Amino acid sequence: MTEYAEWSEPEPAVAPASGAATPADAADAARLVAFGLQPKLQPARDQEYADLLRRYREDPPFARLADAVATGLGLIVLEVSPRAGMAVTAAEGSVFAVRMGDYARRTSADGGDRFLHGLAHLAVAVMAFPRPEDLADDGYIGRVTVNGVDAFVRQICHRLEERAAEQGENTDPASDAPGLETAWRIWARRSATGATKDARRLAGSTTGIVAKAVTFLTDSGFLQRTGDDNGGTYRTTARYQLQVRDLAGSAALAELLELGVVPVTDGTPTLLPADSGEDLDLVADAGLPFHSL
Repeated sequence: MTEYAEWSEPEPAVAPASGAATPADAADAARLVAFGLQPKLQPARDQEYADLLRRYREDPPFARLADAVATGLGLIVLEVSPRAGMAVTAAEGSVFAVRMGDYARRTSADGGDRFLHGLAHLAVAVMAFPRPEDLADDGYIGRVTVNGVDAFVRQICHRLEERAAEQGENTDPASDAPGLETAWRIWARRSATGATKDARRLAGSTTGIVAKAVTFLTDSGFLQRTGDDNGGTYRTTARYQLQVRDLAGSAALAELLELGVVPVTDGTPTLLPADSGEDLDLVADAGLPFHSL
């Protein structure tokens, strides 16, 4: 008896769902994220970048795909717009994250200086956007100077030293116990400019630390240098405003603001009296736009 094998008709191939992402879509989404990782690149000066931004705004599936690519890379999308481009920041643990400890070690042989670098970045953020309405206003442009930031921090140091003396705290801890010193005490004792034969500021001086901070922010597309007055004059960018918005809830930034910063536009620091009930202990190792140590 002859047996015949039963043959079935092959199942038809499943057609891709309408609107499903293609490899070309994924490549475009990754390309947009790559543009976002070039902070100095302006969409108005790159047609492909501008086209991808327009597609992101007009094509929701493509926007979700680009967001997913960014998330997979450990990035947080802050805003996608013609003014800021694709503004991204590194999430905690991302390969793109810069930690204050690493930043400070590249800058100074003294690992303890990371507290001063963190304080410098906080001070720049506060002086650039001293009021909540400044952060909320997309058209607001903050201005800071190197000497202005240093003077601002020194005024804070003076205020905190006065408060510590009033409360009977030890304002002169032993030099062999640096862990007892908070960042403001270290800053107050550090020379503002240092001393070199040709009158250049030392990298380890407080103005040198501020200069390193604003240079880093400029290289990262957060600030733009506008002049050489007062140690260097800088203006904020849309990306920096978004970055500070994202981190505005940090305890250290809030405590600096509570000291009573008068809104300024020329990088000159001024302080208003703080309420007597405020807690003025600074978080020494916090910094913008960095993650923890």
